[in-house]
Formats: sequence, C-alpha cells, structure tokens
Amino acid sequence: MPRKYTLEFKAEAVKLVTEQGYSQNKAAEVLGTHSKNVNRWVKESTNKVSTDKNIPSEQEEIRQLRKENERLRMEREILKKAAAFFASEKL
Repeated sequence: MPRKYTLEFKAEAVKLVTEQGYSQNKAAEVLGTHSKNVNRWVKESTNKVSTDKNIPSEQEEIRQLRKENERLRMEREILKKAAAFFASEKL
C-alpha cells in the first residue's frame, strides 16, 4: 500500500531543496522517502508557482490584512473617544 504524505511534509521537502540547497536525493534520504517523490513535489510546486503569478502570496496577504486590522483598530479608538466626548458634553 503506498504511503500518503501530508501537504506539510511535501512542502518541507520542497523547502529543503529550494531554500536550503539540498539535492533532491539528499532531501529524500533525510526525510526517509524516495527521490522520485521529492522530484515530483518540487516540479509540482514550481508549476503551481508559475500558474499563480497573478495571485498575491499568502505572506503578502497576511501583511495587508494586518495593516488593515491596525487601521480599523485606530478608527475604532477614535470613534470611542468621540462618542465619550460628545456624551460628556450633554451633561
């Protein structure tokens, strides 16, 4: 029965090759899998990257969402202070 690998496992294998400079054979040896698997995963990841060029990376999206979140927090604080100010003026 063929072994099933998680997406995280495959991603780590690809990172060993693409980011840390391991050869595909060495990465397969370290991870305890066959080099053909690592070769396929690396090819699949490069194909996915080339087809997703118009889609912003997850890291970029996270950065934008954090920036928006901070802006919304500031706006909320300003509105709270304005509401408190106008509430105190009525007294």
